Amino acid sequence: MEDIKHIFFDLDHTLWDFEKNSALAFEKIFQELNFDINSQQFMDIYNPINVAYWKLYEKNEIDQETLRVSRVKDAFEALNFEISLDQINTISHLFIEYLTSNNHLIEGTIETLDYLKDKYVLHIITNGFSFVQDVKLQKSNLDKYFVTITNSEAAGHKKPNENIFNHALTIANASKTESIMIGDSYEADVLGAMNFGIKAVFFNPANEMVSNNEILQIQSLTQLKNIL
Repeated sequence: MEDIKHIFFDLDHTLWDFEKNSALAFEKIFQELNFDINSQQFMDIYNPINVAYWKLYEKNEIDQETLRVSRVKDAFEALNFEISLDQINTISHLFIEYLTSNNHLIEGTIETLDYLKDKYVLHIITNGFSFVQDVKLQKSNLDKYFVTITNSEAAGHKKPNENIFNHALTIANASKTESIMIGDSYEADVLGAMNFGIKAVFFNPANEMVSNNEILQIQSLTQLKNIL
């Protein structure tokens, strides 16, 4: 790792606690709509549905609006909760609005970034919606750590497409040999980066099984202090 000068981080599920902040957003929505639903039980159903739709979105098989609406619709159907299409549309829009009301971070985020910021140039590469990601970074005070923010909408490509990595390195004025990607998505972050030709670290708190045992993995962000 001695050649590394630039570190590229994913945002959601890697630094920004998407699941916790989502649960709080849905809790607020359910209270406003007088829905008798436990937000955490809803999230247990919603999370895998959301992940599946994001994978379709990353492959350009669905658009933004389909992602936003269908993940909510499918979650309510799985709950056998009777709800109208108008209510689903309302919830999907309120969710985006309320998502950044809370900005809990993954444990160890600030400690790790404080350690890395004086040793490396830090960057973000995210597939999230640009107008939401910018607010997340600002409200969570993460923006001060990062020199460049590469968003899939601005880049015109989503991870794992190599073009978004090329775009990120270009605006960061970084070479492949001096760059490393850190993220929670094995396909989008790790394989995407490695196929492009840069090193990668798989943030894998759930200790998921992966096909390549040689890929460098961490279960907590603070482990990066032992690597970088």
